[in-house]
Parts: sequence; C-alpha cells; structure tokens
Amino acid sequence: MSARELLQGAFRAALEAHAPLAGAVSGIFDAPPARGLRPYALVEEAMLADWSTKDMAGREARIAVTLFDSGERPARLRGLAGEVDAAIEAMPRAIGKGWRIVSLAFARGRVLRDGEGRWASMSEYRVRMLREN
Repeated sequence: MSARELLQGAFRAALEAHAPLAGAVSGIFDAPPARGLRPYALVEEAMLADWSTKDMAGREARIAVTLFDSGERPARLRGLAGEVDAAIEAMPRAIGKGWRIVSLAFARGRVLRDGEGRWASMSEYRVRMLREN
C-alpha cells in the first residue's frame, strides 16, 4: 500500500470510529458515491510532496474531508464539521507499513452552498509523516 492509500484509509477509519459523526451521516466514502444520501462524508484524494530526511522517507500531504448536506440553512453541517475536526485530531498517529504521522494541523475550512437547499463543508489538513524502518 502506498503512503497515499494508508493516509486516506487512516482518515476514513478515524471518521468511522467517531460515533457522533458516523451516527449522523449516511456514509463515509473515499470516492464520490453514485447515490449518496445526504448528509455524507467524502475523504478526498491527498496531494503529496516529498518531506524525506537524510535517512527516512517522508511525505507532506494536504488532505480534505468534504461533508455534503441538505437543508435550508447549514447549521447541522457546521456541527458535523466540528465532529470531523474532533475525529481527525484524535486519530492514531501510526497508520501502517511503518508510516507515522508526526505533524497534523488544520489548514483551512469552508462552508458553501452546493445548489438549491444543498450545502458542502470542506476541512483541509496538512499532514507530515515519516516511514520508520
């Protein structure tokens, strides 16, 4: 498994393990669902850059979680975005195959209208990770 797949899987597992979020959405996906019933969460593909050291492989990633919801106002969506933040902050730092998250920071977030009565919330994180040999 690549560092990208491990990171995306770790994010998805953290969201699925966080009961307040997992119980409130219809699903947590790693690709856009064909028929996603709102609200649902999507762990976007990570954008990776080299962050290696002299003796360790490393990656810096930007990875986003997007929530999709329906309603007249985005109040519920804002609450769910807070649960995403809580789940990601609490996630385990060891993500498998020797990869370990050494830095995890919220980078930016936004709530926007996604059509009539539809809303989306994006939370992006900067992740730095190293592979332990």
